[in-house]
Amino acid sequence: MKYSILLAIASILMLLSCIKPEKAFDGKSIGGTVPQEKRLTGISEGVYYNKVLGLLIGSAIGDAMGAPTEMWSRKDIRTTYGFVNDLDSMVRFPSAEGTWVNNLPAGGTTDDTRWKKLFTEYAIAEPWPRLKASNLAKHIIKKYKSSITALKSTEGLNPHPYEDNLMKMAWLQEWALVADAYARNDMVAYSNAVSKFYGGEMTCAGMLYSPLIGACLPADPAAAYAAAYDLSIFDIGYARDITALVAGMVSQAFDTTAYKTSVPNIILTVDPQNYFRSRLVGRASYRYYQAATAIVSASKDLTRKDIPKDFKIPGAWQPMDSLYYLQLSHAYSMLDTFNEDMPFHAAEIYLITITSMMYCDYDFERTMEFIVNYGRDNDTVAAVAGSILGAFLGADQLPEKKVRQILQVNKELLGTDLEEMARTMTAKYLKQR
Repeated sequence: MKYSILLAIASILMLLSCIKPEKAFDGKSIGGTVPQEKRLTGISEGVYYNKVLGLLIGSAIGDAMGAPTEMWSRKDIRTTYGFVNDLDSMVRFPSAEGTWVNNLPAGGTTDDTRWKKLFTEYAIAEPWPRLKASNLAKHIIKKYKSSITALKSTEGLNPHPYEDNLMKMAWLQEWALVADAYARNDMVAYSNAVSKFYGGEMTCAGMLYSPLIGACLPADPAAAYAAAYDLSIFDIGYARDITALVAGMVSQAFDTTAYKTSVPNIILTVDPQNYFRSRLVGRASYRYYQAATAIVSASKDLTRKDIPKDFKIPGAWQPMDSLYYLQLSHAYSMLDTFNEDMPFHAAEIYLITITSMMYCDYDFERTMEFIVNYGRDNDTVAAVAGSILGAFLGADQLPEKKVRQILQVNKELLGTDLEEMARTMTAKYLKQR
């Protein structure tokens, strides 16, 4: 088995170093850059609401399933929770990017859901389909300033309100520095700020909110890509391409004629920035897509004949079918070879997302299980995949028990009403259609 894994890994590395698109992309298949003024497509009110609510709830389910074990190793996840296939309560300290409440019950969420709320507030104030990056920057600055005001107005001897308000201010402090320079159109200051954003790492910043850009431009992945690329003001390098592709996949998922493979296939067909024609490097996101395809193929090709005689399933994952565990472990081992220094690297988030969706044949619950049990930045990956699959399936096709729990906990304990967010997005869509 070790030999087969090494052989598969070697094959993937060869793919990443030299693979070319099956047909050279010339930028003409979608007419180049798509103007954001393009009219919104006609989707009925009921269908749109079901899909945007599916996006929000799907993202929140992924966030909540991964939140208790965010950044944990697979071994630690197995030891504490076994095989995760449901929402779990969490025992973790509040943090700026994590949960804001101690010991939340099952269904609690982190910044991955807070960013959907923040972007919804921005989006409903904008004229669709035109979305201005400068207004997003101004909205973030406004939210950051309000958190400073709240901190300054804190009174009393109890330290907890100070700690809570300081944490909420810290959530946006990195973002505000970039947003302020961008809003002032000071490109030197902006360049310096974005180059130091979270240490200058290629983070998954734009992926936290870009799914909702797809909802602003439903069933028009090219236009959604163009809008998200403009709004990816916190991303560097090909992370901008990845952010835009996430928006494009969500937009495609809103199309009532979309089918499973048509959602990720926009990676092959939508490229208004001509990444495919980039000299020497080409389109990195395409190569990761090819790697995901290879991982899925190599893992699914394993049969019961490949199960070693001394093969054992960890006690925490029993009873589990031996072949299922073999294939899953193989996929995880191959993904491990692509781990970045920082688990929240845009490429890593993107690779795990598309690998998990393809591996699980776009089944929502199985995809969530694949991601959460893999570990790393599992709440963010599951939130991204949950957004795409939630929009594709619609809220009425998501697991009912998890949906009820997510809606209740987020509304009653965290002040995030996902249904109300979906209603305001739907009203905006109908007004701008």
